[in-house]
Amino acid sequence: MSEMEEPRAEAGAGSAITRRKFILGVIAGGAVVSAAGYRLLAPRAPLRIAGGERLLTLNVNGRPRRVEVAKNERLAWTLRYKLGLTGTKLGCDRGECGACTVLLDDVPHYSCSVLTHTVRGRKVQTVEGLAGPGGKLHPVQQGVMDEQGFQCAFCMSGFLMATVGFLKTNPNPTRTELAHGISGNLCRCQDYNKILDAMMKGAELMRRA
Repeated sequence: MSEMEEPRAEAGAGSAITRRKFILGVIAGGAVVSAAGYRLLAPRAPLRIAGGERLLTLNVNGRPRRVEVAKNERLAWTLRYKLGLTGTKLGCDRGECGACTVLLDDVPHYSCSVLTHTVRGRKVQTVEGLAGPGGKLHPVQQGVMDEQGFQCAFCMSGFLMATVGFLKTNPNPTRTELAHGISGNLCRCQDYNKILDAMMKGAELMRRA
């Protein structure tokens, strides 16, 4: 990924402030999003309902979520359109861009390529589940804020989840190791150098924590 080694471009003070506010808004929006239309219930056996769907309980961001799921329904669709967790983006929708990356049992996966019914009994974490109590940003999210790592930020949640998953296995990576570890995620703006700056800062903050 040669683009990741390009020199970092310095932004003017005015544009930096605007970008900071924008990125903070994206992160904060993901941290406080909720799905009021779905109740949190204790796990139960799946129930078959009309239309060939099943009522399942999924463990999403540490909470049991009851949701009706079709046999061929993909996890990205369930998260976005049934549970209201829109931080998981749909980009290519065919397992190539990484915008829909979530963690399954702490391992990054493309949620557009995972059938929802196969994650029963597994721990699903989305970008909305990264922030701590009181909305305190995850160290990798804070790294994005500190380094202003994205332009349009459409791909940001996927990069965040891929990085958090990678750092669970390698908490002290070199820049090259991290670049390789998150190389399954693509940025349409191709601002990889800034993204790596932000992710490396996030890794540093995680080690301090």
